[in-house]
Amino acid sequence: MQIHRATSPFGRRTLSLAQIASQAIAKTRPTTRAFPKWEIYQALCTARARLGISERALAVLNALLTFHPETTLSGEAIIVFPSNEQLSRRAHGMPASTLRRHLAILVEAGLIIRRDSPNGKRYARRGRGGSIELAYGFDLAPLLARADEFIRLATQVEDAARSLKLARERITICRRDISKMIAVAQRELMAENAAEEQSQMWLDLHALYRDLIEGMPRRATLEQLEMLADQLSTLADDILNRLELQIKTAQVSTIESSNERHIQKSNPESLLDSEPVTPARLDAEPTPSSRTAALGSSYTLGTVLQACPGILDYTRNGIANWRDFLSATTLARSILRISPSAWEEAQTVMGEAQAAVIIACIVQRAANINSAGGYLRSLTRKAEAGQLSLGPILMAQIHTREPQKPGA
Repeated sequence: MQIHRATSPFGRRTLSLAQIASQAIAKTRPTTRAFPKWEIYQALCTARARLGISERALAVLNALLTFHPETTLSGEAIIVFPSNEQLSRRAHGMPASTLRRHLAILVEAGLIIRRDSPNGKRYARRGRGGSIELAYGFDLAPLLARADEFIRLATQVEDAARSLKLARERITICRRDISKMIAVAQRELMAENAAEEQSQMWLDLHALYRDLIEGMPRRATLEQLEMLADQLSTLADDILNRLELQIKTAQVSTIESSNERHIQKSNPESLLDSEPVTPARLDAEPTPSSRTAALGSSYTLGTVLQACPGILDYTRNGIANWRDFLSATTLARSILRISPSAWEEAQTVMGEAQAAVIIACIVQRAANINSAGGYLRSLTRKAEAGQLSLGPILMAQIHTREPQKPGA
C-alpha cells in the first residue's frame, strides 16, 4: 500500500497547524518498527485525562482499530477506510452526529490523520494483483509514532495513582492506631491513675489528632495527603512512646511497692505532674550524662514565652502552665516534621523540659532553619558535649526582640 500525501481535509473542514504537526510526527515513525495496537490503546485509556480525550472518543478509536486487520501497527501505511455506517455499528450504535464530533476530537488530539479522497469518500484502489495501492480514510500512523509517549504518560498516571493509594493507606492505618491507643490510655491508664494532669494530656492529644484530621481538604492533593500522613505518623510514634514510658513507670512502681523499700509517687515527676514547674527543677533529677549539667540554668515559663512567643500560635487557649507548653510543642514537632528518633534523642540527653524549650526556640527561628530535625540533632550533640546552655540562648532571643533605644 502506498501512503497518500494529501494534507488538507475535504469540504468545509479547515486545515489547522495542529493537523500539520500531527502529519509531521507521523513521518518520523520507524519504518521497521511494529507495536501491538491494543497495548497502545490501553495506554491511551490510562492517560486519557492528560491527553484531553473522552471515553466516547476512545470508543470511536477502538472501532477504527478493529478495521485494521493486523494485531500490530507497523511502519508501513496504516490507513483504514470504513464508512460512517460501519463505524457506527462497531461503536455500539453511536449516532452519526456524535461519531463525527468524536472523530474530529481524535484528529485535533493528533491521534489520527484524515486522508480524504477528491470527493471526500473513504475507499481503496487495488492493483491488478488485488493488493491495495492507494487508500483514503483515517491514517493511524500517529499512534505508532507516539507510542513511547503514550506508554510514558500511562506509567506516570499509574505511579501517581499508586502513590495516592499508599498515602491514603498510611493515613487510614495511622488514624486507626492513634484512636485505639488514645482509647486504651483513657480506659486503662487513666483508670489506674486518674490524675487530672494525665487526663488532660490525653484529651489534648486527642484534640490535636482531631485538628489534623479535620484540617484535611475533601479533595486533597498527593502532596497534602503525604504531609498529613507524615504528621499522623509522627503523632502516632509520640503517643506510642508515651504509652511505653507509662507502662515502664508503672512496672517499676509496682516492684518497688512490693519490696516495701519506701513510699513514693507511682509516677516520676515530669512536666505534667504539677504546675507550675520550672525546667531548673527537672534538671535536679539524674540525667544519662553528667555533661548535660550546663543546661541547668534557672528560667521560668514566663521567660521562655517572652523569648519564644511564636509557640503561642500552636495552641488554641494560650499557655498557662507547663502542661499547655508541652502540648503546644507536640503540635509544633508534628508540623515541623521532626522525626520521633530526633525527639527521643533530645529527651534522653537534655530531659523533657529542656528539649521542649529547644523546640520553642526552633519555632521562633523557623524562617532561618532549613531542617528543624537536623537542627535539633545538632543542638543535642552540643548538649551532650556540655557546650549548650539554654539560659544565654533565651536571653539573647529576648534582647533580639526588644526595640533598640535611640542613641544606643
